[in-house]
Amino acid sequence: MTAIGTPGTDSVRRDATSIEPAVARRIRLVGLDVDGVLTDGGIYLGDVNGERMEFKRFDILDGLGIKMLQLAGIDVAIITGRVSDAVALRARELAITDVIQDTHARKLPALRKLLAAKGIQENEVAFVGDDLPDLAVLRVVGLPVVVANCTEDVARLGALRLTKNGGRGAVREFAEVLLRARGEWDALVERYVKSRSEDPA
Repeated sequence: MTAIGTPGTDSVRRDATSIEPAVARRIRLVGLDVDGVLTDGGIYLGDVNGERMEFKRFDILDGLGIKMLQLAGIDVAIITGRVSDAVALRARELAITDVIQDTHARKLPALRKLLAAKGIQENEVAFVGDDLPDLAVLRVVGLPVVVANCTEDVARLGALRLTKNGGRGAVREFAEVLLRARGEWDALVERYVKSRSEDPA
């Protein structure tokens, strides 16, 4: 099994299937693109009583993966180049408070502003992307991750290329790979199961 080392060194392997524990334990924040990562990239547009409506399909598996990251104490942020009520709604469902929707897709300045506010360094960040608007961020973060069906330009930057497509469980796959590398997955699963096995107070 190939492991990911530090980006920019010979220890980085494309299409890796695991992450070196030291790299995984350094991650404090996971940033996620939306279209093509949290969704399959499709956008449903319609008109209801003269009002423009936009809908997106999200994968439930990804939602649980995000919850596991949060359970581990890892911040999760959404950074997207489109503005959509559907994204805001999904973020609220998942208790993601750091949501940046920039129509100009200026993701790197937005990320740097967020990190400065949180006191987090770029090498403590993992980001999952799929296309050109993600390139600037993927070039600077400590753990650049790409979905299976990403574009070729983005694929060249990914220290970890997932086996799942965007919107089809890729974020869940990454969450499990990261948390297993940190040695936390099994304990987190037990915590999750226990929390769902007790009667509410």
